Amino acid sequence: MLSRKHFHILFFCFFFVTAIHAQDKNKAIALKTILESIEKQHHVSINYLENDITGIRIVPPKKSLSLDMKINYLQKKTNLQFDKLDKLFYTISSKKETAIICGTIYNKSDNSPIAGVNIQSSIGTHAVTNNNGYFEINGETSTFITISYIGYTTQKIALQEQTNAKKSNKDCFKINLEVEILNLESVIANHYLASGISKTNDGKFEIKPKKLGILPGLIEPDVLQTMLQIPGVYSTDESLASINVRGGTNDQNLFLWNGIKMYQTGHFFGLISAFNPYLPHTISISKNGSSPFYGESVSSVVDISSDQQQLKKPSFSAGINMINADVYFKFNLNKKGFIEMASRRSITDLAHTPTYDSYYNKAFQNTTITNYTTKQNVDFNSEEKFKFYDISLKYLQNIGEKDQLNIDLITINDQLNVFQKSTTDNVYQSENNLLIQKNHGANLSWTRNWSPKNSTKINAFISSYELDAETSKIQSSQTVKQENLMLDDGLKIENNHQISSKFSINEGYQFEEMGATNLDAVNNPLYYRKRKQVLRTHAVIAEGKYNDPIKKITLNTGIRANYIEEFKKTLIEPRLQFNYEMAPNLNLEVLGEFKSQNTFQVIDLQQDYFGIEKRRWILSNNNSIPIQKSKQASIGLSFAKNNWLLSLDNFYKTVNGINSSSQGFQNQLELVKINGDYIVWGGEMLIQKKINHFTTWLSYTYNENNYHFLDINQNEFPNNFELSHFVSWAGTYEIKKLKIALGSKWHSGKPETTPLTNVIDNSNTSNPKINYNFPNNKNLNDFFQINFSATYKWETFNETIYNLGFSVINVTNRKNEINEFYRINSTTNTIEDVKNYSLDRTFNVSFRVSF
Repeated sequence: MLSRKHFHILFFCFFFVTAIHAQDKNKAIALKTILESIEKQHHVSINYLENDITGIRIVPPKKSLSLDMKINYLQKKTNLQFDKLDKLFYTISSKKETAIICGTIYNKSDNSPIAGVNIQSSIGTHAVTNNNGYFEINGETSTFITISYIGYTTQKIALQEQTNAKKSNKDCFKINLEVEILNLESVIANHYLASGISKTNDGKFEIKPKKLGILPGLIEPDVLQTMLQIPGVYSTDESLASINVRGGTNDQNLFLWNGIKMYQTGHFFGLISAFNPYLPHTISISKNGSSPFYGESVSSVVDISSDQQQLKKPSFSAGINMINADVYFKFNLNKKGFIEMASRRSITDLAHTPTYDSYYNKAFQNTTITNYTTKQNVDFNSEEKFKFYDISLKYLQNIGEKDQLNIDLITINDQLNVFQKSTTDNVYQSENNLLIQKNHGANLSWTRNWSPKNSTKINAFISSYELDAETSKIQSSQTVKQENLMLDDGLKIENNHQISSKFSINEGYQFEEMGATNLDAVNNPLYYRKRKQVLRTHAVIAEGKYNDPIKKITLNTGIRANYIEEFKKTLIEPRLQFNYEMAPNLNLEVLGEFKSQNTFQVIDLQQDYFGIEKRRWILSNNNSIPIQKSKQASIGLSFAKNNWLLSLDNFYKTVNGINSSSQGFQNQLELVKINGDYIVWGGEMLIQKKINHFTTWLSYTYNENNYHFLDINQNEFPNNFELSHFVSWAGTYEIKKLKIALGSKWHSGKPETTPLTNVIDNSNTSNPKINYNFPNNKNLNDFFQINFSATYKWETFNETIYNLGFSVINVTNRKNEINEFYRINSTTNTIEDVKNYSLDRTFNVSFRVSF
């Protein structure tokens, strides 16, 4: 029998051994932790499937053991299969028979392994590459695997084939991933001024009307009104038919609608855009650095393209405001084709709304004429009948898997009849004026995708513009007629080669034939003149595009070689777009271009046809009317972070070969036709902040713009379209159904030329004249305007959408002078001071229904 002492010793030994055994059990840890420790200690990579090691816990091997001894130990303890691929790579697999797919994924450009790549089999199993780019995945019964990673092109590999993959000597795939081809129109700012407006890294601005937010004074996505919100784009006379981009005239801008050159851009004397706001899909605007595929422009390019996508169900909308009514529809004709149409017509000949009255006053009654000597008002009024319409049509058909056919049609029509009368010193004068403007266009486009990396697009287009004007002076029984006809047709071929994920080459050819006809006829005294000009140009185009999203560089460079048949002249035009992300969120932009054009708008007499749309298109003759040529360079910085956007641009532009008759002079140069140039330089700034549903922005533009005419005494003076300082501010609020915008704009007055004296120079009795100061010797008063707009949208249970809009232009009803000139009243032999003002306070209301 054990003594109490012996019992205590045995009891102690029993619990000591038990405790030791319990401590040994507690040393068992997760196999995954052991493997990570071994990888770190021996600098190797061990690959495995999570499912194979989940739940396995063992006592780790001693750290002093060699790597091979540890592997053997683990293999015995876990009943797993450890395979050595090379000195640094091991794989673990279950000893049961399974189909394991393995591989290593590399960056194709520099052959470096890519970690974190997602691999998924057709049966749903999933794996991720480790730091060495290696993966294993259970592929039993799988037919393919999908490999995806952000920034790289997704690959789908058929397991029965070896497409895009090569097996290594260990029967594992070696797969090269290409950096994803990012669209070269990558966005720098995707909310520029408003939603639906973005700036891309090749210097363009893109407007998506269907996604457009709200802007001050606008309740519809008007293409050209929206364009006027961009810094450096303005209109000195509030007309969309006179848009000035960095000091250029409207005819120096190239307007394209689905590949058709448009010669008429405004309704109602430019107060309304001629392009239906509910049809365009994308509007691309280039102030500088345009693609070499664009010709016939020394200023900006505005390219409007319609939607190319089919809808799941038909779309219809109709709307009305206080100027016009419109209807839009789009429906599929079959599984691969659709038709789209938009039509708009004025209601001004049916009803005189307050909005129409404001527009009418702007065009006619808002002209104040005074006697320059006595400062007395001249009795002047008019009666008018006005209407307009536009129709746009698109047909798209996909043919097979590789071909697409597009047909685009557009027609624009304005008609105006005005009866004018005035009484001066009891002398009554009157005249009847008729003005008709038409622009018709058609484009046939065929696109062929030869392969994923090669495509060809062919466009055949025609554009016809017609201006018919007639003035009948009642007292003198004199009738004056003017006609202007432009016919522009051609062929454009563009071929695209995607050389690699970073580099592409585009080459093409363009033929264009332009014909201009001008007719002048007077019955008393009898006079008749008809002139016709035709120019044919051939252009060979080459363009290279390089985009490296890793190095944050975009470089587009190209060249356009124009050959003009009639002049036997070749013009070489290089283009450049460069963007570099210098630091996170900070982009440097450099743009440059050489361009030319052979079409011009000239004004024979500013006072012809009541000063409304009196411009006529003509062609260069390479002599008295030279080819216009421009050179432009700009450098800018953009910073975007935390919903802040700061943009700075500095530019320099020179345009040679301008003719004074295209510049709208209303002084001593009105009847003089001389050639010269203008040089404009300046800067543009935008600062913008978005806070939840509220966005506010402030922009400032400065430019110095001077003419140079060597054939006159004062050969350098300010440009007619110079607005030295332009400031714009806006605040917008968008939340669900409600959108509100309030904004203002201020700019310095445009230049004007004043008379030296109020006495008429009668030294030539047959041709009395006004003696002027030097051209553009002073400026008009500053311009200031506040605008407001709001829209409200709601949807019913049957998915019908209603949209109600309200806007006020010139909220404070400020009287802004936008033009002033002087003329001789032959009846009273006095000088008249003619002033033109901007819109009075103008209200507009719109209602739209869509389903």
